[in-house]
Amino acid sequence: MPGSDPSADTEPAIKRRGLMLVVSSPSGAGKTTITRGLLESDPDLRLSISVTTRERRPAETEGVHYYFTDDAGFEAMAQNGELLEHARVYGHRYGTPRAPVEAALNEGKDVLFDIDWQGAQQIREAAREDMVGLFILPPSVPVLAQRLRTRAQDSEAEVTHRLAQVGNDVTHWSEYDYVLVNADLDKSLASVRAILTAERLRRNRQVGLGQFVKQFRAQS
Repeated sequence: MPGSDPSADTEPAIKRRGLMLVVSSPSGAGKTTITRGLLESDPDLRLSISVTTRERRPAETEGVHYYFTDDAGFEAMAQNGELLEHARVYGHRYGTPRAPVEAALNEGKDVLFDIDWQGAQQIREAAREDMVGLFILPPSVPVLAQRLRTRAQDSEAEVTHRLAQVGNDVTHWSEYDYVLVNADLDKSLASVRAILTAERLRRNRQVGLGQFVKQFRAQS
């Protein structure tokens, strides 16, 4: 066939192993807004949906935002090894179902995690080579407080509790590969997209690369 490459069917193939983009931040720093923006613009990225024991908010949908369960159901999943990570955050339990994440990575798909530092630590221990950690900071404490109150999802008591936790949350920033101050949403999204592009090109994620290179060495 004119223009075809006769060696195309015999060249060693390079496949990419997926990565886990783990995004954490103090509540209200803009983590959820940034992750939603990434998902809307990147068809190769899928969200890891967590299971949680907290009450469902009015705008949330079962199986889309979270899987909602009670303490007994959550504990059973943890004991059966069905969770990749799990932690207690702001008085509620959160965890990541293991099976869909492992399947996605093996298929070369990337998985986005919107989780706290406790979950990030567990993922790092279990699968460091697959993980890319990003910690998002707000521009200032007053801006953070304003964001928490403006979104009107939590009571004033809950807002106060979340603000009290900020000092502890931010001490874990140095455990992440990247740290981003979210002062401008568009710029923050562009920065995270750049991080994702670079991490996808890492040599250790290109399965079969060594075999692919051998074809060129054979010519010398």
